Amino acid sequence: MNTDKTAGCRSEVDYVGEVNIPVDKLYGVNSVRGQENLTVSPLTLAHYPAFRDAFAWIKWAAALANAENKVIEQQKADAIAEACRQLLAGNLDASLIVDLMEGSGGTSSNMNVNEVIANRAQQVLGYAAGSYQIVHPNDHVNCSQSTNDVYPAALKIATHTMLAALIEEVTALARAFDDKALAFADILHLGRTCLQDAQPMRLGQLFSGYAALAWRLADSLGEVQSKLCTLPLGGTAIGTGFGSPAGYRAAVYRQLSALTGIDWQAPANPFDAMQNMDVFSRVSGELRTCSASLAKIASDLTVLASGPVGGLGELTLPEAQAGSSIMPGKVNPVLPMSMIQISFAIIGNDVTVAQAVQYGELEINHFEPVVASRVFDSITLLVKGINRFRIKCVEGISADSEMNETHLKASMAVATALVPKLGYAQVSKLARQSVIEGRSLLTILEESGILSQDEAMQAINKASHPVFDQ
Repeated sequence: MNTDKTAGCRSEVDYVGEVNIPVDKLYGVNSVRGQENLTVSPLTLAHYPAFRDAFAWIKWAAALANAENKVIEQQKADAIAEACRQLLAGNLDASLIVDLMEGSGGTSSNMNVNEVIANRAQQVLGYAAGSYQIVHPNDHVNCSQSTNDVYPAALKIATHTMLAALIEEVTALARAFDDKALAFADILHLGRTCLQDAQPMRLGQLFSGYAALAWRLADSLGEVQSKLCTLPLGGTAIGTGFGSPAGYRAAVYRQLSALTGIDWQAPANPFDAMQNMDVFSRVSGELRTCSASLAKIASDLTVLASGPVGGLGELTLPEAQAGSSIMPGKVNPVLPMSMIQISFAIIGNDVTVAQAVQYGELEINHFEPVVASRVFDSITLLVKGINRFRIKCVEGISADSEMNETHLKASMAVATALVPKLGYAQVSKLARQSVIEGRSLLTILEESGILSQDEAMQAINKASHPVFDQ
């Protein structure tokens, strides 16, 4: 057993020298080196529970597979499994000290997990942490593995888990838009193109488009999530599987699937799985698309709710908070603004992921930590942002039906609705008269005896229904 050099500490030694570690912590010398050399952000390996859990599942499955293949004793495998249970429960988070953005290609993260599990397994078996007499971080916890197959596998598992929460939130948003589409189905609305008056429509149709987009985004996120179920486990350092027994790969996938309830698969080509991270370009691309699409909707809502006097005022968004420190009574569309700001951040994250995926070299990609950091950040921003956007904004949107109809009746969009009845040339002439005189087209039509208000409204109502429904 290592001798304490400082009260309340144990010592461990590597080729750099000796370090003192608090006796109540389960990390080891490799974790300390990673923390000392590579801490650049405020987030550690434990910040995202899904990532911590992914490592725990992998180490647990590996221990069972190694025991099955007789390369470690069952007693050690059982102790490792118990340590993994405690890691999953969050009981060991204080000993996960390596920065999420560590630049060692994941080695520091993997070794932090290995050391914590080994030391806790030692304690489970009645031995002191740091002695590694029975369970060693490399020889047992990391048996049949390499950082090069464990880290990207953990990254995929964690992303798969986190995407489930995002898909749930996007789906809930789609339902909220569906509800608004139904609630606003009968409200006449001025459709606009290029921010200019265009054609009559129903406000519910506008929201049905938002709903359709949200449903499609959820489907696309589900499709890319399914592409994460192929893992590089069993490839060890470069894809050959060197250092693991012949039956390990099949066993580790079987054990991992049994533990998690998800059908994880081995890759068709293990070298491809080690070399390439293109799936994260797709994941990040879907996150970017999702954020940009929702930012477009958020922007629409800010325009339609602008005012209350100098803007459109066709929608009313729930009042969330005071909008100004100097202008009394001002209320800003802070929830839509937040969604737009989130989109800016996620688009930036996507650029980072694209660069990291591109700059993998030869047999592995050693820029996986920045991919983890940016992808996890994007998913977290979207999950939290969409949740608040839906609950605090979308679900409470109300419509001013009178203002919507007033804008429509006063606009040139009415002219489009009358073309089938009066012809383009006559309507164009009347429309110009409306602009010159500053009077509504409907008023001119009625005064000239061409169409009554009722007849004009019938034409408008007809124009606001999709032709494919007629």
